[in-house]
Amino acid sequence: MPKTPPTMTSRQAKIQEDTYYRVMRLLEENPDLTQRELAQKLGVSVGGLNYCLKALTEKGLVKMQNFANSKNKFGYVYVLTPRGIAEKAKLTSNFLKRKMEEYEALKAEIEALKVEAAIHQGLKEGKQKT
Repeated sequence: MPKTPPTMTSRQAKIQEDTYYRVMRLLEENPDLTQRELAQKLGVSVGGLNYCLKALTEKGLVKMQNFANSKNKFGYVYVLTPRGIAEKAKLTSNFLKRKMEEYEALKAEIEALKVEAAIHQGLKEGKQKT
């Protein structure tokens, strides 16, 4: 029996992918952010960020590197590996695609709400005239 193609990625997997993308984006922009600063910028707990960094490190996408001039008291920075840079490019494309789909869905919903509001406004004005 042939395998059916995988269905759309689960919501949890999308959230995880978005988190990985955001972490890698921030690290690329500012590799010597502390875990606390990264967590704050992402709106996640330090423990959650630590878990994410560990997963990215285990996948070979991020590595810790000693850096004497780091503002981090432990003297290290997080850097994307070459594999991490390639993965970030893929995640950027996926992230953009999802955000464009969300944008189009919101535009459609806004247009539907405008029509609905106009209909209700017309009904309201019609009742006031009678």
